[in-house]
Amino acid sequence: MRTFGGGLLIGLAVAVAVAAAAITYERYDTRTLKRTIRRGEVLCGVNKGLPGFSIPDDKGNWTGFDVDFCRAVAAAIFDDPTKATFIPLDASERFRELQNRKVDILSRNSTWSMSRETSYDLYFPAVAYYDGEGFIVPRARNVDSGLQLDGSKVCVQSETTTELNLADYFRANNMKYEAMKFGKLEDVIKAYDSGMCDVFTADVSQLYALRLNLSKPGDHVILPDVISKEPLAPVVRQRDDDWMMIVKWTLYAMINAEELGVTSKNIDEALKSKKPDVMRLVGTEGAYGEELGLTKDWAVRIIRHVGNYGEVYERNVGSGSKLSIPRGLNQLWSAGGIQYAPPIR
Repeated sequence: MRTFGGGLLIGLAVAVAVAAAAITYERYDTRTLKRTIRRGEVLCGVNKGLPGFSIPDDKGNWTGFDVDFCRAVAAAIFDDPTKATFIPLDASERFRELQNRKVDILSRNSTWSMSRETSYDLYFPAVAYYDGEGFIVPRARNVDSGLQLDGSKVCVQSETTTELNLADYFRANNMKYEAMKFGKLEDVIKAYDSGMCDVFTADVSQLYALRLNLSKPGDHVILPDVISKEPLAPVVRQRDDDWMMIVKWTLYAMINAEELGVTSKNIDEALKSKKPDVMRLVGTEGAYGEELGLTKDWAVRIIRHVGNYGEVYERNVGSGSKLSIPRGLNQLWSAGGIQYAPPIR
């Protein structure tokens, strides 16, 4: 006959198991795709305002490289790029809000690093933009190298990889500096623009974008030095492989499309192609979309509504934009860069 004490112990064990399961679910959510479909939209965490990457206009319409990637994910799932809702996040809150499921994906100029995956239980599916940290200085300083910045006051955003890279660079080159740290990017820009700092450091892509916000953009020059590796990638929660695969292969589909010459303008012709690689991309051969939990034409949806990788790059940050950032490392591997996607086969 079961005693009261034995029943109490069993009850406690069950309670502990339930609590453990709840904690595991909180940390490792495996239902992002199902919840996204039920909700009818993808929740995307983006930068609050970075020209070329993610910025809203006066009517709240978002544009940018990172914004278009979120729209590509929405297009793959819903065949509708407008079913992406953008939630602006500070650098200090972005990973926490992803963990807390306020957003489904971060598409917010975030550097992929080992500590971020291990410490935050997050996953960076693939590199969307190869970047590196650099410096911008007033043209009047007549500085043409980072090695001439000894003794400078440097504006930097706190709680970012930028802050650590800055310290490493000056220490490695036996130079001294004073870090002027600010939690919000807009405060960093204001401090530099007001002359509080001699130098402003950030990812080179950010420097091109943020220079446009300075009172006299032409009076500032971006130095040629690139002092770090900054592979910028979308971010998702760990232990949610179905969702991670969709995010990863959305990017890879866009890169493969550019390599194959498939664009938003010729996608209808591509559907008639008899080239094996093109047929697998557009879904007229194989069942690659279904294996992702999507439709056969998942990649067609992405390309038709958003474009291939090159189209997205050029209109937002490349030759078709105010930033005019050279493709550089983000050129396809077959054209001198390192952008390279595994094949769809």
